[in-house]
Amino acid sequence: MATLVRYNRIPTFFNPFYGRPVINRYQNVNPNVPAVNVKEVEAGYQLELAAPGLKKEDLKINVENNTLTIAYKPEEKAEETTQKFTRHEFGFSAFERSFRLPKTVNADAIAATYSNGILTVELPKVEVKEEKLVKEISIA
Repeated sequence: MATLVRYNRIPTFFNPFYGRPVINRYQNVNPNVPAVNVKEVEAGYQLELAAPGLKKEDLKINVENNTLTIAYKPEEKAEETTQKFTRHEFGFSAFERSFRLPKTVNADAIAATYSNGILTVELPKVEVKEEKLVKEISIA
């Protein structure tokens, strides 16, 4: 006996076979990665990473090959807990965020601060001298 199967030949707005729905396309698809605000200020750029409840000693920031990387790896704890949770949502997992730096950023003067759960990274600009494309040569 054949079963009835409904086929919709026209892709619908919420059809999972045609990619993610438009409503969810711009949401954070990886909830373990904290949100970042990037602002351009007069002196340079400013990154604000939301990292509440973390220790500043566990956050690592480095610049390599013109790429700024912010990473967090929690320390391993081997303690036993006898508490029984009905629902346990607290917990932090490791994350890593990388940003390609523009040529106008002075990588040697990058500074970072951590207060009230917000990691702020200051990326100061450096003036780039433009080379003259036309050079006049005098005839001797």
